[in-house]
Amino acid sequence: MTSTRPEQTEIALPATAPHPQADPAGARRTYELDRAHVFHSWSAQAALDPLVVAGGRGSWVWDGDGKAYLDFSGQLVFTNIGFGHPKVVAAIQEQAALLATVAPQHANAARSEAARLIVERAPGDRFSHVFFTNGGADAIENAVRMARLHTGRRKIISRYRSYHGNTTTAINLTGDPRRWANDYGAEGVVHVFGPFLYRSAFHATSEQEECERALAHLEQTIQLEGPSTIAAIVLESIPGTAGIMVPPPGYLRGVRELCDRYGILWIADEVMSGFGRAGRWFASELDDADGRTEPDLVTFAKGVNSGYVPLGGVIVSRAVYETFATRPFPGGLTYSGHPLACAAAVAAITAMTDEGIVENADRLGRELFGPELAELAERHPIVGEVRGAGAFWALELVRDRATREPLVPYNATGAANAPMAALSKACLRRGLLPFVNGSRTHVVPALNIPDDEARYGLALLDEALAEVEAGL
Repeated sequence: MTSTRPEQTEIALPATAPHPQADPAGARRTYELDRAHVFHSWSAQAALDPLVVAGGRGSWVWDGDGKAYLDFSGQLVFTNIGFGHPKVVAAIQEQAALLATVAPQHANAARSEAARLIVERAPGDRFSHVFFTNGGADAIENAVRMARLHTGRRKIISRYRSYHGNTTTAINLTGDPRRWANDYGAEGVVHVFGPFLYRSAFHATSEQEECERALAHLEQTIQLEGPSTIAAIVLESIPGTAGIMVPPPGYLRGVRELCDRYGILWIADEVMSGFGRAGRWFASELDDADGRTEPDLVTFAKGVNSGYVPLGGVIVSRAVYETFATRPFPGGLTYSGHPLACAAAVAAITAMTDEGIVENADRLGRELFGPELAELAERHPIVGEVRGAGAFWALELVRDRATREPLVPYNATGAANAPMAALSKACLRRGLLPFVNGSRTHVVPALNIPDDEARYGLALLDEALAEVEAGL
């Protein structure tokens, strides 16, 4: 087991950092059993050396040696309210004692209340119902199925530089290298370029040009593929794992207009960007100044209950609901609306509302992460661009700011990926848990992270970037 004990740093540990008791023997057993019996996601198994996470509280986790790590990853960008929120923990305990599980054909109070709270916060007035799933990928699967049955059409448009999940339709919709080994061209998916000015596919020189040309490209694709064959456009409101590219003003509004023009549904993938991550309940609201940017279906998971119990779902518009009012929907899940997961969602959404956590995420983005990441970028030539909103930020790392050559090649592995691997190790040694993907590091902590902890994490990231630069 490789040690990732934090190295000495002159940066003072925040007073709120935990000081847990060490249990090296327990951690060693956990590690040995993991390597003997656990098959990990997206990995060559033999080379893995996972960090043993023994516990978590607030924005911190700790290992078996009792060393604390500030979590700047949100795990997989889902611990929106951090670890161990007492109201959510209590809700799960109370629900387990009352009704730990029940088949989905029955009504239960936790699911009914969770559905009400989610519909009330949906991005627009056209929504009425929630279909609950176990996570984000099966939310996408069922949203696409609804769209196809509602429209009687087959094709789905999605964008390159996206991620939608690991089930069959979801991975085919995905626009990153994880699709390659799983794509057999049988799911009726057509990919387009989305707006991304820093690496524009349209030779744009401004956000307005990028928006206009990306929408023109999307409309041309619709026309060439045949509007009558296209059921839906599936878009992450802000692409997450692929790089946190906030769409330019007007883009999502333009997507809505194209969908209306050609009778296509818009499925907003809010699995990562929803429930406060971008400083709004749903990120599509960032482009909704006039109330005209409402999706037809919204998929969610992750932040709905901070991942305390697996939960996802589809927020369904009234028009789509009516398609299945007298016609059975051909889909279902054993754990749809699981009481423990829904009780956690009720408690999490209530806590986020009562404690102003969504508003705090917006403030963090405007007052702390935005300006302080910009200052960090000025100090580090390898930072080509900083972008984001709320508590949802990415640093695009480059070898040359002028040419924008990525720090590592696209889909780099092994020696080619050495600089990014070095960044991960430099962060871990200092006690910072990073989210690194491609030539980027993301800053995606809990939405209620205290300001001093956020600044502490940025200071550690500052040091780690300097270390990587020195090694180039």
